[in-house]
Amino acid sequence: MLKITTAQEAQAFIDRYDTFLFDCDGVLWQGKHALEGIRETLDLLRSRGKRLFFVTNNSTKSRDEYAAKFKSLGLTATRDEIFSSAYASAYYIKNILKLPADKKVYAFGEGGLRTELEAEGIPVRGIDEDNDPINFDILHTIKPNPEIGAVVMGFDVELTYRKYARAFTYLYHNPECVFIATNEDATYPIGGTVYPGAGALISPIITALGREPIYMGKPQQTMLDCIMLKYHLEKEKTCMVGDRLNTDILFGINGGLSTLLVLTGVTSESEASTSEIRPDFLASSLGDLYHLTK
Repeated sequence: MLKITTAQEAQAFIDRYDTFLFDCDGVLWQGKHALEGIRETLDLLRSRGKRLFFVTNNSTKSRDEYAAKFKSLGLTATRDEIFSSAYASAYYIKNILKLPADKKVYAFGEGGLRTELEAEGIPVRGIDEDNDPINFDILHTIKPNPEIGAVVMGFDVELTYRKYARAFTYLYHNPECVFIATNEDATYPIGGTVYPGAGALISPIITALGREPIYMGKPQQTMLDCIMLKYHLEKEKTCMVGDRLNTDILFGINGGLSTLLVLTGVTSESEASTSEIRPDFLASSLGDLYHLTK
């Protein structure tokens, strides 16, 4: 693990790769503020002809919404450079799973997930449809539906037992119905604290079914498979940049990519030095690449 601290090390690092995959929160920004030197670093990499992609486990926003957030922070990112777990789910269903045209997806999650699924031409049920409570008198009306070819579960602040019952029923009565989870994050950070994340919300269905879903988000490799299929990247010339060892860095390691850990997020240098998950490179911040080479 090399810590990048000199102009020579920063330049050699930049020259070594053609493509960079970036986590967002804790790498590019914290909350509503871009981290120092990020705009300049991204501009530097683009000026050197590097390909940039932004990879996030967050499934609540569409790519257009993420692009708008980048713009609000003074950063540039195109829709095609953003790969969220919502878009990964939609891309996987259309291009890898190849869901038959006569099948629909039952999903729970936020509007960003519906937007990405529908943008790929996938019929969606569930999101915005099953927010009402349910009682024992009508629970029995939820029946198997052979039209549902996949169930996609993501972060949902309007989660109800009705949604759980439908998702479980479609999966339990049809073993061929594909079970997909946007990510397995146990917590969701917001407002300086954390709340139960998608992984926690999905766990009751996993327990009831005794069946694991196909996870889209980091550190699982499904999202990377989608990125590689769409953009035809060379793994040996690609580096994953993140602030979490057990998601971002493990994602890169498992996928055969080089990895850079930045210390502007959740992982400290002492944690990095003692962890079994070892990044190839370490930097105090992503902005160091600009400051060291200017």
